[in-house]
This record gives sequence, structure tokens and C-alpha cells, in this order.
Amino acid sequence: MVGKSHPQGDTSPAPSVWRRWAPGHILLILPLLMPPGVPMASLSRALRAAASCPRPSPALGLGPRALTGGASPTTEKSVPYERTLKEAPGPSAEAQGPSRPLPSTASVVVIGGGSLGCQTLYHLAKLGVSGAVLLERERLTSGTTWHTAGLLWQLRPSDVEVELLAHTRRVVSQDLPAETGLHTGWIQNGGLFIASNRQRLDEYKRLMSLGKAYGVESHVLSPAETKALYPLMNVDDLYGTLYVPHDGTMDPAGTCSTLARAASARGAQVIENCPVTGIQVRTDDFGVRRVAAVETQHGSVQTPCVVNCAGVWAGSVGRMAGVKVPLVAMHHAYVVTERIEGIQNMPNVRDHDASVYLRLQGDALSVGGYETNPIFWEEVSDKFAFGLFDLDWDVFTQHIEGAINRVPVLERTGIKSTVCGPESFTPDHKPLMGEAPGLRGFFLGCGFNSAGMMLGGGCGQELAHWIVHGRPEKDMYGYDIRRFPHSLTDHRRWVRERSHESYAKNYSVVFPHDEPLAGRNMRRDPLHEELLARGCVFQERHGWERPGWFHPGGPAPIKQECLACRGAAAVFNMSYFGKFYLVGSDARKAADWLFSADVSRPPGSTVYTCMLNARGGTESDLTVSRLAPSLEATPLAPAFEGDGFYLAVGGAVAQHSWSHITSVLQDRRLRCQLVDRSEDLGMLSIQGPASRAILQEVLDADLSDEAFPFSTHQLVKAAGHPVRAMRLSFVGELGWELHIPAPSCVPVYRAVIAAGAKRGLMDAGYRAIDSLSIEKGYRHWHADLRPDDSPLEAGLAFTCKLKSSVPFLGREALEQQQAAGLRRRLVCFTVDEKVPMFGLEAIWRDGHVVGHVRRADFGFAIDKTIAYGYIRDPSGGPVSSDFVKRGDYSLERMGVTYPARAHLKSPFDPDNKRVKGVY
Repeated sequence: MVGKSHPQGDTSPAPSVWRRWAPGHILLILPLLMPPGVPMASLSRALRAAASCPRPSPALGLGPRALTGGASPTTEKSVPYERTLKEAPGPSAEAQGPSRPLPSTASVVVIGGGSLGCQTLYHLAKLGVSGAVLLERERLTSGTTWHTAGLLWQLRPSDVEVELLAHTRRVVSQDLPAETGLHTGWIQNGGLFIASNRQRLDEYKRLMSLGKAYGVESHVLSPAETKALYPLMNVDDLYGTLYVPHDGTMDPAGTCSTLARAASARGAQVIENCPVTGIQVRTDDFGVRRVAAVETQHGSVQTPCVVNCAGVWAGSVGRMAGVKVPLVAMHHAYVVTERIEGIQNMPNVRDHDASVYLRLQGDALSVGGYETNPIFWEEVSDKFAFGLFDLDWDVFTQHIEGAINRVPVLERTGIKSTVCGPESFTPDHKPLMGEAPGLRGFFLGCGFNSAGMMLGGGCGQELAHWIVHGRPEKDMYGYDIRRFPHSLTDHRRWVRERSHESYAKNYSVVFPHDEPLAGRNMRRDPLHEELLARGCVFQERHGWERPGWFHPGGPAPIKQECLACRGAAAVFNMSYFGKFYLVGSDARKAADWLFSADVSRPPGSTVYTCMLNARGGTESDLTVSRLAPSLEATPLAPAFEGDGFYLAVGGAVAQHSWSHITSVLQDRRLRCQLVDRSEDLGMLSIQGPASRAILQEVLDADLSDEAFPFSTHQLVKAAGHPVRAMRLSFVGELGWELHIPAPSCVPVYRAVIAAGAKRGLMDAGYRAIDSLSIEKGYRHWHADLRPDDSPLEAGLAFTCKLKSSVPFLGREALEQQQAAGLRRRLVCFTVDEKVPMFGLEAIWRDGHVVGHVRRADFGFAIDKTIAYGYIRDPSGGPVSSDFVKRGDYSLERMGVTYPARAHLKSPFDPDNKRVKGVY
């Protein structure tokens, strides 16, 4: 019975016979129910020595039945919540049978009765979906939700997450009580973030500024003010704290039971004790795989839509449908102390630098955190329910030490119980949501990295919109399962290593240009080794290694790379771009519908365009080149008749774009093929005033304006190798892109370098691209331009064929927006004071916060900080050009405001002379 607790609800002191055992045995047995006064620090030191002591016989102790064998979870343990859905141990789910009869059909089947499953069902019901069913293999919350800490922090370094958290808080504190008359267990005791260094305090100040754009009250407190708020806290080593008075604590059982009741009142069904055993999939007459039914031990439910909210078990459910779910299961633990005098009504605490959190638990504290050496749950058991693992004190001790430093009274406080349960974690520490690639009607709502309670309301709402309307309301790209290429979701080692790193860095400072260390070199382009030898420092984007900057011997020389591009020329390796061909009998129809711009131009033309969703939001921006038909396939084009298009899209969003196009083709039943040549082709871009002279030595084509106009492409030879040359610019300079068959990339690159040696050509990376593009006012997708932003709002009306009569996806939404007037607009700001900005800064106009910065960087040619952000009229009216011009602006960075100037045009080369070669 080592490490076991009493049965559910029994928290009485341990029997006196336990205290007569040898000291080593006492320390092993009593971490769950320590007598008052036993110091935690002593316990943490002794546990290391006690780890090698023989364990007492199980016959000597009492405890609940084991749920699984071997190294799997072994016991049920008491978790001190106000309520629990768990009942006394009884027959298994299989033996009991479903809590109610299964319907033969359902509009949607949600699998999993935890936080996400209950929230999704509730929001589906609120959207008017009839016939939605939730299937839970045991009881609600029995998987991972029941033992969650239930903390809700309103401020995160993401504007979308701030919105999601706000909705969760509204659901549990207002909506559910109003609808049901029940208390969900929500406690508003506030939240306190601890800063023990200057960098951490700066990060908190950034969060405070972002919070102002969303009406989240927060205060940066001095150590003395923190001590007055939390008298038991040690503040001697603090720089300050961030206090958010309306943060709080959620009760998982109370929340989920109330959600289930509210959903049931709207016609949804919750069926417990009903394990899912399979997913039936059919292939329609167009060759598309679709969900057909859910199989259980008690019958099947015909349905066109399944939502995988199975948490740790989501991978198992995914395998039933042939869907890879990139998550891993790990142990995550906290301990609950005995009573602490004076702790009542204190805020919850996150000490990120100590990697520890302190959750108020009535008159006690729950202490947990994220360690660098987490324990993986290697074999996930499908019989696990309301169970926990034995706590590994060697792993957990670091949290105790950090907690004692922060609240010294803990050194004299006993431990009442331990909670060590499974949680699911993902490679980028973001949830997995949306429709799975390759299987229509199969949605994911899992992998929440122990944040499923606090993100559950917002994500449940977005998932419901995704199912009903085809897209979420907010920008959920960061959570969309389609962000991962198949080569990574299929790679177990990569998923494990990156998930481990993400877990260990959960409390790390979020630096603007941080890069992962785990799971690198998964996808390398043909120029990788060549650039590595030239001093390239690489960035990682969804497996691809792309150039970040060159010359690693000192600080990143971003300024030199940018000024070389503006004054002479720079060569950028952009081989990680997605490169697709759209061909087939319906390719013209597909292009007209998919792309907002008119791409039905003569072969040889290249068009910058957007792809939209039905609400007019931007799913991607890309270039589309019209191809001439050919009966013979080449490395630069497939064989096809009729219409054909070559698509080049940013590599970080290539999988997302591929999935979007595929879904549209299927929905429209268009007869055409989308061919992926991303890894077969490399891509070099040579930009700058000297680019024409350099490339004229390399290419066998006339590069004059008359022979090679802007926004056109030609098949030419570069140093004797066939390439597709495009005259385009993403930095606002004269330049060309070379799309090159992989075997030819190195010789073509070397020829460009040789030709540019006497003309000031410099290698440059994506850090330079970021600066150059923002200086010219070119948009970056998923920064300035997202699925919740329309091209009209983003200043890209020129990419929309609204003056033509050609219908395209999103057109109706744009026309309605145009008629009503824009309620927000993307605006460029410059700041004269040389202060770094990176995004999330609050935008002030005439004394009111009107938005926040999406993207910011330094423009070296104009020698100013540049920021882009969407602004609104506080009165709710349209944001016209006059509204933008009339305002007096400032940007708030870390609590300090800096005067800013608004621009309706790019502050650099506003007349676009340089891209035309006019210098």
C-alpha cells in the first residue's frame, strides 16, 4: 500500500500503527496524509534517501482496489473538490451498460465526457443543433478532468487565447448559473504572477498592456504591495508581480455536471458507461472518406460527424478512424497541504521562474508545477477511470522547494494528499482542434496540455461553430490540426521529443525569437548544407529548417542584411515554401472560386491573391501562376490539358492551405487534381537594386521591363539548369524568384553567389524578411492577416475581384462588409523613439484603447520602429480613412506609452517605384 490513499472521502489522519513503522517507511507512506507539523522540506530531503528502502507489504495497509496492473495507474485517490461526480466503486462500465438507450442516429457524436466534451455539447445545443449525443465510456470527468487543478488565468501572450479564456469565464460565472440556477463551483479569488527577474516582469507588463485592449483588469505590484496583498509570501527576491483580481478557480465536477444539464435541457443527450469501440468510415462516389457511424459495445449510432474529445485517449479514438493524433500522455502532479492559518481568500499564484503554482484550496493550498524531467505514460490503459499514479517524489521535489521559498509557512505544513494523474501534451503546447485531414466529419478537440478547463469554454464554442458553420469565429489556426504536415504527425519520436520540450518550457519566458531545440532537422531543403557552411543559423517551422540569419559569430546581423537588400542585393533561400499544381478539367472553375483575385489571365502571368472562407476571412495568401498546357511532364510542371495553375504558399502554412483547397474541391465536387511538389523544388529569391544585373549573368533570358514585366513568369535556364523565374517582390525591391528542381539548387545558388560577388550580394534570412516586409507594408499571413480578418480590413481590396461578376468563396461576406462599412481597419504606425516592439502592445487613440499591435519590427531604411494593428471606433461606428487620420495615437509597451504616427500607406516607397526598378 505504499503511496496509496484512503478510499474516496476518507481524509482522517493515518492510524497510529503507521507511525510505529521504521522512519523510512513512514516517509514513504505518509506523503498523502502527513501529520500536522511535519515540514515539507524535511520530507523532500528524506524522500530521496527513502527511495531505496524496501516497501512494506500491501497487507499492512488499507486502500481502494487497483484499476490496472503493472506500471499503470494503480489506485483511486481523494481529490478535495467541493463536489465530485464519482460514486463508490461499483460494477464496471461494461457491466453496468449505458446510462440511457442509444439512439440509432445522431447529428453529432461527441466522444469523451470531460471539460471539452461537455463544453462542445453545450455549445452545439446553444447553436440549435438537435440530436447531438455525448458518449462517455465511464462517468463524466472520469478521465483527466476530475483531477485537474481548475485554475483560470485571464492573461496569456496571445490575443486569441485571451478571448477564449474570457468566454470560459463568462460561461462558468454567468451563463450556466443563469440558465440552470446551479452554482458551477466558480470562485473568483484572483491571480498573482511572480517575477523574480527583470525579464519576467517585462513579460508581465506586456500582458498587462494586452489586457487593456480586452478590458482585463490587471496591476503590476511592487514587492511591498505584493506583501500587503499576500502577507504569507516571501517577497525578498521579487522584482514585482502581476495581479489580476478577476482570475479564479473552477470546479471540474460542478462545471461539467452543470454543462451536461444545460445541454440536456436544449435537447442534447449525455450517455455514460458506453465505451466507443470503433468508427465506421465510408467512401463516397467522389472518392472522399467520410464518417458514417460510431460503434459501441451496446450498438451503433449512425452519424455524419464525430468529435474526438477523449483527452489522453484521443490517440486511440483516432486510430479507430485511421487518423493520427500527435499527442503524448504524461504524469502531472500536485499536492494538497493541510490547513494553513491566514491563507483563506488569497489569490492563486504562479511563480513561473520556480515552475510552481499555488492554488487556493479553502484553507489550504494545492502545490504543483512543470518539471524538466516529466514521466511519460507509455501504455495508456483503456480501463483507467477516476484513478491516479503514485507520485514520484524525486521528480516532484523541485516544486516543493520552490513553493517553500515563495510561501515559507509551507515548511511547517503537512501534506494531506497527493494528486498525480495523466494529462495529454502536444508538440507545440497548443490544442488539437478542427476537422482531421483526410476524413470529413471527424473533428478533434483534445491535447490541451493541462489547460482544458480554462480553455474549454472558448474552445468548445469555436469547435461548435466549426462543425455547424464550417469555420470557427475566431482565428484558430494555432490550434488547427491541419497546421502539422503528415510527415510529422506520423513521426512518433518527433511528437514525443517536441512534446517533452514544450512541457518543460511551459513556464519559460516567451521571448520573441525563441526556437525549439528538440525535433530539429526533420525537413531540410537541398541548400541546407550549403548554407550551413556559409554560417546560416536556422529557424524551424513545422519541421522545416529555414534560414534565420547568417554569421553566427556575434549578434544576428539583421541590419546589415536589410541594408544590403535595400542598397545592393540579397539572396533568400525560400525553398521551404509549399509548391502545388492545380490541374484538371475543372481547374479554371476551382481557381475562380478559390482565389479572391482574378487569376484567369494568360499563361505566363502571376497574381498575388488570397483564399477566403465563407465569412470573408483570409485562409491564406499566395501567388498563383497561370501555366500553358503540356502533354509531357517535366521537373517544373506535370503533364496536363486545359487549364493549369502553379501555387506558391508560405511553408509554415502549406499544410493548412493544402487542406483548405482540398476541402473546397470536395465540397464543390470539382474534377481537378492538387499535386504537391513542395519537396521536389527549391526556391531562391534575389532582391534589390542590383538583382537584374546579377541575374542577367546567370539566366539566359532578357530581364528588361519590356521582356520580363513585373508579375510574370518564364521558363528559362540558370547556369544551364531549367528553372521557372518569376518577377515578384515580397520586400519592396526589384527582384526575381527562381523555382528550381531540387538537384539543380546548389549549382544555381553557387552561380548566383559568384555573379553577385562584385555587386554587394549578401545572404539573408527570414529575420531580414520580417523587417523588410513590414517596412514596405506587405502582409504576413497569421500575423497581419488571419482567418478572422478580411482582405478589406487588411487593406488588400486590390486582391478581390469585386468589380467583376465572377463568384468566389467569401464574396457575399465581403460585399456585406463593404456596404455596412468597415468596423475595424489595419493601420501602420511608426514610433520615432527607438524602442523595440514585438506585438501585443495596446493602441491608444485620443485617450482610448482602440486595439492592439499584431506585428512589429524595426525598419532600418527609415530608422524607425514599425507596428501594424487593427483599430476600432470605441463608439462602434465604421473606421474610415478620416477616422484614422484624425486620431492622436500612442502605443503602450510594458505599461509605458510612446507617441506614434498612423499611416494609410507604407512609409517606405509609398509610390512603389522600387519594385518597378525605378531607383
